[in-house]
Amino acid sequence: MANVIKLRKGLNINLKGRAAETKLTIGTAEEYALVPDDFVGITPKLSVKEGDVVKAGDALFVNKNCPEVKFASPVSGKVTAVVRGERRKILCIKVQADKEQQYADFGKKDVEKLSAEDVKSTLLEAGLFGYINQLPYAVSTTPDTQPKAIFVSAFRDMPLAGDFEYELLGNEKDFQTGLSALAKIAKVCLGVGRQQSSEVLIKAKDVEVNIFDGPCPAGNVGVQVNNVSPVNKGEVVWTVDPTAVIFFGRLFNTGKVDLTRTVAVAGSEVKHPAYVDALVGTPIAVITNNNIDDARKLRVINGNPLTGRQCTLEDYLGAHTSEVTVIPEGDDKNELLGWILPRFKQFSANRSYFSWLLGKNKEYALDARVKGGERKIIMSGEYDRVLPMDIFGEYLIKSIIAGDIDRQEQLGIYEVSPEDFAVAEFVDSSKLELQKIVREGLDILRKENA
Repeated sequence: MANVIKLRKGLNINLKGRAAETKLTIGTAEEYALVPDDFVGITPKLSVKEGDVVKAGDALFVNKNCPEVKFASPVSGKVTAVVRGERRKILCIKVQADKEQQYADFGKKDVEKLSAEDVKSTLLEAGLFGYINQLPYAVSTTPDTQPKAIFVSAFRDMPLAGDFEYELLGNEKDFQTGLSALAKIAKVCLGVGRQQSSEVLIKAKDVEVNIFDGPCPAGNVGVQVNNVSPVNKGEVVWTVDPTAVIFFGRLFNTGKVDLTRTVAVAGSEVKHPAYVDALVGTPIAVITNNNIDDARKLRVINGNPLTGRQCTLEDYLGAHTSEVTVIPEGDDKNELLGWILPRFKQFSANRSYFSWLLGKNKEYALDARVKGGERKIIMSGEYDRVLPMDIFGEYLIKSIIAGDIDRQEQLGIYEVSPEDFAVAEFVDSSKLELQKIVREGLDILRKENA
């Protein structure tokens, strides 16, 4: 019997443009790219140079601080460019794709007969181990860490997030294989939403299923860790995106690295919101495929509106990205009287506008404006109302800004990741970049404890 965990804190933001459960066909790209910044906490070191020929699954770069951790090319072809930024930082490695794809063969494996070390070595050899993250610090993990548990959240509830149950169709066998492989290493906790009914999730084997019932961000893996097995100082848990579990399962079942994922193309400025099948590293222009309304100034987001990063059509699909969203930029609007108007078309978390009279099912076409300037923190409890974790969010943010490491540890910084504060950032009347603040705090703490 699955555990049911009821969460009351949070906020559902119903945005216009949710992807319909249909798939659009997109063309193949001539060039793909892998971006090291998608794997937080690593320092990339190149394994290839321009002109090299690689197969899908061959390493493009490794983690300099742990060379065992490789990162696989999504396609076979010729390395055309290593793009660098300031101080020669590696921004991406581009590969011109072959017309006929060639795959590195890692051999099919029966997961039931493998040990924990066999699973780890296979993922390391194939360049997929880096898709596993860890708490504390919310970074890509290394094989020398010993997790007390592995958490997978199949429940996506951020605004315009893709539905994993739809992505799971046709990948059921690979998903179960991936879960069984991870279970060889440590106890696996699978988080499922109350609305989800797929038997592949509810009756998954070799895992502990926890059903979460509550508003966003109940689907965040950090929130689930906090409510099931909180991380104390000195402890480590691994967290894995459900799509990465499918990648792992494909590797064991086929012996090949196949980084194809189902991506939601969503947002109020998308003509036909739907899903597409795309490889990690596919150009955003290919994924949107002339499916956006370019009559207005737009914000294209590699991810969902709350946790994704702003990008352009020339950028590439992120390694952990399950949706590409397009919303209005909003800087071309001039509103007479501003907030004084009753506003039936604008969303408010605290009923400042009359739109709350129209019910919870109303969809909103919000833009990217902040609507206010940064100001001092007001201790109003507004973070705590949308943060379903056993921590004091406002005090933690203040301790990070102040650089008080001891206080941060006491207030539970080891349990959080930046995305856990995404909804709090949305409702924050102080207009602070909470996710950026938490990321900086975690990075400083990681250096201190290194």
